[in-house]
Amino acid sequence: MDEEMIMACEEDGTPIRIATREEIHIKGLWHETFHCWIVEIVDGTPYIHLQLRSSDKKDFPDLLDISAAGHILAHESIVDGVREIEEELGIDVKFEDLISLGVIKDQLSLKNFKDNERCHVFLYKTAHDLNGAYRFQKEEVAGMFKFDFQDFYHLCMGDKERIESTDELASSHTPSRKSVALADLVPHGASYLKQVVIRIQKELD
Repeated sequence: MDEEMIMACEEDGTPIRIATREEIHIKGLWHETFHCWIVEIVDGTPYIHLQLRSSDKKDFPDLLDISAAGHILAHESIVDGVREIEEELGIDVKFEDLISLGVIKDQLSLKNFKDNERCHVFLYKTAHDLNGAYRFQKEEVAGMFKFDFQDFYHLCMGDKERIESTDELASSHTPSRKSVALADLVPHGASYLKQVVIRIQKELD
């Protein structure tokens, strides 16, 4: 597989130069990413879908994360990021169907891994039952779990220590239900998840 080439940028988004994904994460260069959070409305109640990352992933295997996300490559625009939804989840979503939640910065620093992202965050709100619709990219995604959005909101805001999934939208090798704490999610920057759920809540209101 060819090395991903990504446009490094300033913290304000001003392009600097093209770099490999490895260099981006070793040096902690700022770069643009696409994040899509899927919320399914069932009888008026919103449920958020969290992706279970594959055990084969180099970074953060077996943790829950954003419904679909990925890097914006050097030759791409933000609109092209919608490809991540079809590639990872196998569902056809048009960019025009997404609700922009703006840019949220996300910073993470671990040993030999520094991630400084300008995340272009989107909400895909749907009343369609997605159970059975997903076709996962096996190298990337092990499954999908559905949580009451209000429970997830309170988990991210620190009001709950643990929440239970209401349904599994995944292949049979994953547990049918999942009890999770923040430690079971990819360790995004301290304020990222709080900003995400606040902005989603505003759109749902």
